[in-house]
Formats: sequence, C-alpha cells, structure tokens
Amino acid sequence: MIFFSALVLIFILVTIFVFRLPRFGKRPYGKRLERIKASPNYKNGSFQNESYTPGITENTSMFKVLKEFFFDKKERRKPKALIPSVKTNLHNIDINKNVLVWFGHSSYYMQLDGKRILVDPVFCGHASPFSFSVKAFAGAEVCAAVDLPEIDLLFITHDHWDHLDYATVKRIQPKVKQVITGLGTGSHLERWGYDDNIITEMDWNEDVSPLPGFIISSIPARHFSGRGFIRNKTLWLSFVLQSPTKKIFIGGDSGYDKHFAETGRKFGPLDLAIIENGQYNESWKYIHMLPEEVVKAAKELNAKRIIPVHSGKFALALHAWDEPLNLITENEEAYHLNIITPMIGEVVDLDNESQDFSKWWEGID
Repeated sequence: MIFFSALVLIFILVTIFVFRLPRFGKRPYGKRLERIKASPNYKNGSFQNESYTPGITENTSMFKVLKEFFFDKKERRKPKALIPSVKTNLHNIDINKNVLVWFGHSSYYMQLDGKRILVDPVFCGHASPFSFSVKAFAGAEVCAAVDLPEIDLLFITHDHWDHLDYATVKRIQPKVKQVITGLGTGSHLERWGYDDNIITEMDWNEDVSPLPGFIISSIPARHFSGRGFIRNKTLWLSFVLQSPTKKIFIGGDSGYDKHFAETGRKFGPLDLAIIENGQYNESWKYIHMLPEEVVKAAKELNAKRIIPVHSGKFALALHAWDEPLNLITENEEAYHLNIITPMIGEVVDLDNESQDFSKWWEGID
C-alpha cells in the first residue's frame, strides 16, 4: 500500500511538473480574462460553438475511439517513402509578387500587396507536446524557422499543438511584427516573451485593420481549443483577409456548419479559400469535416480557387495519409471547384488562376 501510494504521488508530481513547462503556455488571466468573460461566445466558464458540437458523435464512445487508435490495424497512415517537396528561398521572392507557399498540414506563408504573412507555423518536426509522438512524415520538413523572412502578420487560428508550436514561435519571435489570433491565445504568446502590444486578439464577427489597406474579419469555426486536459479557455476561429487586391479565407480547423455559407454570402466571391481536408473520422465529424462536407463548404464559400490543407505532414486520424488528397481531387473533377494541390514548398502564384499542379502524392506507398 505504501509503495502504491508513493507511485501515485510521484505520478502526480511529474504531471504537475510537465504541465508547467513553458510549451504548455498559460491560461488567460487579468484584463485578458475579463474580456473573455464579456464575450457572448463564452458561457459557463468556456467558449461554446454556435451549434451543438460534441467531441465525438452520439453513436460511438471514447472507449471505441481509443481502441481504434491503439489496437486496431491501420493501413497506410504514414507514407513509407519520402514526401516530395521543393526548397524555395523565401527571401528571394519578389516582395511585389502575390504568392503562397504551403509547408504541409496547416502552415503556410503568403505575400500580399507587399506584405509578408505567416499562418499557424509548425517547424518542430512533431505535432504534440513531446518530440517522440505525432512526428512529421519523412521529407515534409523542408522549411525551418530560420528560413523565414520578416513577418508583417502572424495568424494563429487556435492553440492546438499542430497549429501553435512553442519552439517555432519562439524562434521566429524577432521577425514577427504583429500577431492576429483568437481571444485568450495571446496569453500563451505573452508567456513565451511576445510583447502584448503587438498581439491582437479577436472574438468572432469582428474586424480590424492592422495595416493600411488590409482588413481582417474574424469568422466563427466549429472546433475546440486547449493544450492540456482543460478545453475551450481560448477561442478558435477562421479569418477573411482582405488586402488591397485580394480576399482570402483562412480556414483553420472546423467541422461543417452554417458559417461557410454565411461567409460566402457576405464576402464572396473570394479569390482563394484555404480549408481543412484531413484528419477526419465519422466519430469526430462535428469538429473536422468529412470529405463530402469539404466539397459542400468549398462550394458555399464562393471562392475562385481552393487549397486543401490539414494533411500531408502528420497522421492525426485513422485514414490513409493520401486519402484526403485523392478524394478532394476526385470531387474537383466532379464539381469543377478549381481545387489546387501544390506540393510542400512549391510557389503558388495568386495572380494566375490557370496555374497547374501535379498529383505529387501518387505513386507513394
């Protein structure tokens, strides 16, 4: 009994120590927390989705989900060969060119009307608190924090590990001029050394103009947040970014809901929509769109081009690693959505709607 009690005490102490590591960030407090409590989207001590959103569907159980993850055989969740990529020198891209460079999963760099923009950068090689779990696919880490130029706007859509990485944002901190994120997420960045004066936190359905000629509108998403056991103390969101010449939807993570059609009606036609396509499962369809829902959302957004993300780098679900890309291109041919699929590091010309891209994932087991 004494030995068992000692083990329990050691486990509790280790857990407390681990969760106090800087990488876990900090929960909102002070003026930041007071603003959160005033939000119409914050109820009963946490942020709430606009629609009823259980973490797993009603016809399943957490036991079943965990069993599938840890014990059921899963085919081709990770590629056996290297992911093909292009090493692009971002410093050499003409600042006057409107371009996008995808880094895999939900990380990408944009140049719009002379400004440099970075979204959800994760360059640490894994999408979890620990380097030995949820590791990036071999070949997918073509870019590192040191490769980035100065960043005028850093967008963080929410605080999950595959979208907000402590090591990455620390390394790029001297390069970042302004941060745009959801309510509460700035508390993590402030703990990590970011000046609160450069952090703009947004609630859903707000507008800010951080640069001349640029308007950022925050859009509801259907998801959740949290870097530990406690969820939904910070806000998850999408954005519409309007520059002097472009309108772009920055999707982040979201299950399907009414906000896609509402965004298309209010802001469309959009020049580009960047939406999640991957890490889905019927058991958690409310927080990550299923393939058929991605198509529906893409149509409702009323965008000239669609870039599917949230795949190609990490295995966070049970489907084959290339299934999202195969299904989305099949749907593109059926619905003529002008879905484009650049490989990691490839430059997308945002002024050339006829630019072609290969099915780079084909032939990789």
